[in-house]
Amino acid sequence: MIQQVEIAIFPDKIEDHDFIKQKAKKKVKVKPSRIKAVHVARRSIDARGSRPLYRLRCDIYIDEQPAEQDTIISHYKSVADAKPVIIVGAGPAGYFAALQCIEDGLRPIVIDRGKDVQRRRRDLKAIQQDGTVHPHSNYCFGEGGAGTYSDGKLYTRSLKRGNYIKALRLLVEHGAQPEILIDAHPHIGSNKLPKIVSAIRDTIEQYGGDVRFDSQVVDLLMEDGKMRGVELASGEQVLSDAVILATGHSARDIYKLLDSKGVYMEAKPFALGLRIEHPQSIIDKIQYNQANREDNLPAASYKLVTQVDGRGVFSFCMCPGGLVVPAATAPGEIVVNGMSLSRRDSPYANSGFVTAVELEDLERAGYSGVFAAMGFQRDVEQGMWAYGDGSQKAPAQRVTDFVAGKVSETLNATSYIPGLVPAPLHELLPDFIYQRLRQGLLDFGKKMPGYYTDKANIIGVESRTSAPIRIPRDRDTYQHADVSGLYPCGEGAGYAGGILSACMDGQNVARAVREWV
Repeated sequence: MIQQVEIAIFPDKIEDHDFIKQKAKKKVKVKPSRIKAVHVARRSIDARGSRPLYRLRCDIYIDEQPAEQDTIISHYKSVADAKPVIIVGAGPAGYFAALQCIEDGLRPIVIDRGKDVQRRRRDLKAIQQDGTVHPHSNYCFGEGGAGTYSDGKLYTRSLKRGNYIKALRLLVEHGAQPEILIDAHPHIGSNKLPKIVSAIRDTIEQYGGDVRFDSQVVDLLMEDGKMRGVELASGEQVLSDAVILATGHSARDIYKLLDSKGVYMEAKPFALGLRIEHPQSIIDKIQYNQANREDNLPAASYKLVTQVDGRGVFSFCMCPGGLVVPAATAPGEIVVNGMSLSRRDSPYANSGFVTAVELEDLERAGYSGVFAAMGFQRDVEQGMWAYGDGSQKAPAQRVTDFVAGKVSETLNATSYIPGLVPAPLHELLPDFIYQRLRQGLLDFGKKMPGYYTDKANIIGVESRTSAPIRIPRDRDTYQHADVSGLYPCGEGAGYAGGILSACMDGQNVARAVREWV
């Protein structure tokens, strides 16, 4: 018998496993000799009281031992001679689709325009230090996709998408820390994700799959409304009647290609704004009510939302103890994002600070058609770059100056390596975006006293929150309604919003391919 109990402990005891077991055992009214094991099944932080504490949900094994659990990988068999499935994109959706293909006896051929994680590092260094943007290898493109160097947060509300525990287990089997299986808001860290991603590639290749880098898809091979394969920039044609399209939210050329082939797509609402960066100590004091965060408490995070003029204004991709990074995918644009290392020990906290952009907003701003949101997104990014000196220095203001509508004379220290330049973000942003964000900051300052401060910077522009286009697919078969064998997948197709939801969507799509072939 397994009985679940809940206990609360202070941070100084979170590493004392014997103390945790003894406290959990006291919750069960049986003889101690009958208790065979105590496992922590869930862990979260409760900071509502005068002192933060951990809440643990524990499984108490009474009169039985925990069952041994096989790894998922141990059930894989070689698919070297199996039916091939083309997967365009080596991000979380693409790689987890590939793992599911192997599990289901299909041979994945993963094709990515970018480089593997090791070679990709050199291009990230170039954009950070020299302002040079490689259009096929950057923070969005390359092995692991945007998720590899974007913090590694694994929280999702989309539990109906699939078996998120299976996705987490696969990450652990490829090197992630086991704690992600129990934490309420699991996180891996951008320093650990590259090794996990390369381990997934090793598994794909070990069982007969194929992973190709530096291979840009320039054409989709179709015949009578059916997929026949893809053509690469090298001229090579890779053939299969099943193509999973998992290219991420920034592959604008793929959207253009689909449009040129007559593949139906839809403009999609998204969110756009800025990235706000505070000293982490300010967020810790607000959230934990502690001048100095006590040991064994992680850097504090937050989630904020308000309504302004009928539109949501909200924090997005919050990175406690994190870094702001340049996420442009082409020369001539400024895009910023956030990431954290596994220890989250940077002295800064940053978060996306964005507002919803609906199709009606775009129409009033003069944008229409399937590329309305993408065009709006691109124009704002290029406007930010045009204000600067041609580098990746990002336009920024102190938060209070942003609200006041004046250029900051000086800026606070920042984690953003290319550097910041004082700029009139209140003029560089479309006015309807600025007015919503301005009021949103004032609202957030009331929700979290101390959040609205001149000690925080606000940095432009946070624009790659989600795909600006949706590629429709059938709800049951996951195929595009008009093209047999084309499987839109993940964030780039408009069906995921983070690492874990992309992983699950990749698994779901691969299972649909198995049923179809």
